[in-house]
Amino acid sequence: MEKIPMTRAGYDQLDEELRELRSVQRPAVIRAIAEAREHGDLSENAEYHAAREKQSFVEGRIKELEMILSRAEVIDPTRLNGSIKFGATVTLVDEDSEEERTYQIVGEAEADLERGLLNIRSPLARALIGKDEGDSIEVVTPGGGKSYEIISIRYV
Repeated sequence: MEKIPMTRAGYDQLDEELRELRSVQRPAVIRAIAEAREHGDLSENAEYHAAREKQSFVEGRIKELEMILSRAEVIDPTRLNGSIKFGATVTLVDEDSEEERTYQIVGEAEADLERGLLNIRSPLARALIGKDEGDSIEVVTPGGGKSYEIISIRYV
């Protein structure tokens, strides 16, 4: 199976979510199902069906996290340097609007644009890989092409 690259922080976050699902949410759902069963006829018991649906979601997420974590290849960005690669924290400036943005290039499972965590498979990350400070890149987005200049590269 293919390894899934991720940072230590991303791994720890997913591992914590898995622990919370197993130790808090799973038991809570089991209790909710048991309580709903006590209300009698299950065919028209909305609480029971809602609890079963929640159980399905929780169990599915547990399986997904177990698979991701079992295939995880934790990469420590602090041991890297040079041109942009996985784990790099990159500050860019939009060449049109002069707006600065900072992203860390991370694995798919830990990506979150709102927190500045850029999926390594995204068009922007793919355009950044291998580039150096001062380089300009062109990225095709749904809204058209965008040009960025790389201001800084850090490995933190």
